Amino acid sequence: MVTKILMPRLSLTMATGLVSTWYKKEGDAVVKGEPLVEVDTEKVVYDVESPADGVLQKIVASEGEEVPVAGVLGLVTVEDEVLPEGAVTPEASAPPRERVLASPAAKRLAREHDIDLTALTATVSGRITAEDVQRYLSQAKAVPKVKEIMPLTSIQKVAAERVSASYRGTPHCTMTMEVNMSNAIKRSKTSSVSYTALLAKLVATALTEHPLMNSTFNGNQIKVFEEVNMGVAVATEKGLVVPVMHNADEKSLQDVSSTLRNLVQRARQGKLVKEDMSGGTFTITNLGMFGVDTFTPIINPPEAAILGVGRIVEKPVVVEGKITIEPMAQLSLSFDHRIVDGAPAASFLSRVKELLENALRGG
Repeated sequence: MVTKILMPRLSLTMATGLVSTWYKKEGDAVVKGEPLVEVDTEKVVYDVESPADGVLQKIVASEGEEVPVAGVLGLVTVEDEVLPEGAVTPEASAPPRERVLASPAAKRLAREHDIDLTALTATVSGRITAEDVQRYLSQAKAVPKVKEIMPLTSIQKVAAERVSASYRGTPHCTMTMEVNMSNAIKRSKTSSVSYTALLAKLVATALTEHPLMNSTFNGNQIKVFEEVNMGVAVATEKGLVVPVMHNADEKSLQDVSSTLRNLVQRARQGKLVKEDMSGGTFTITNLGMFGVDTFTPIINPPEAAILGVGRIVEKPVVVEGKITIEPMAQLSLSFDHRIVDGAPAASFLSRVKELLENALRGG
């Protein structure tokens, strides 16, 4: 009996998945429920398990191949079973080469320079001449040579689609505000938590006080979320991912810190599951560690806003009429102007600033 290993559907919008790693090779014994192949899809790396006991008789989709949902990845059979005819779709034969009319001189020149004549256009009587080949060579010299072609990972493809859709469909507005980080630095050190963890906790508090920032635009309605689920952008080798910390407002600072640390670690190891990537209501992205002062973050749909954090820089500021050196940082808030006007967005950002500058109190 032949059992097919199929590409799973891991979300409603998923169309394809990338075969990342096969854990078994053809002919290996497999056990039902045993991880057989790692697939990379929509920001989630997922292990597809064997659907039956037996032998991995055939790997249909090779590593690096993109496969549609429900497409066949491989075939499992009982030991010594021969695959019946038609069990594996034969590879399509290469299409016949297009016949090109060209002069002998044009063909010789094309061979010398490794040029595909089908890429050229004839300028005289439908027949490619040596002059046409020379013209093509001259134009090619004016085009910069490509050093490397890097195919997008599934994560990068999804990210590209999402940010493009967000920027096209959402009227972005961005405002910045400078914040004194001296007390936040002290709180971070005394509590042994990262700046991002502290910020996530304080932003979650601010969102409970400004619920419109924790909402989404839906048709002719604004839907305010009941939960505060904090997404935190994480850079990985395969691209940017945004794991989600659910009910961040209900967690203590230490719980936020440990949860975030676990999510970031698993994100960089490619071990996030679907639940880790879904249900976000607000996102934080921190580029301070890369020396960035301020930037314009793109909203993570379907959320209403995203907060960007820049680096902490010591600079002279006036405190109680005196010039002093203080650690300052820029906060950049991008928000959906269909949902939030400038004044309520500024009020929210001011509250985040206030909480950071008074970070030694409570929490």
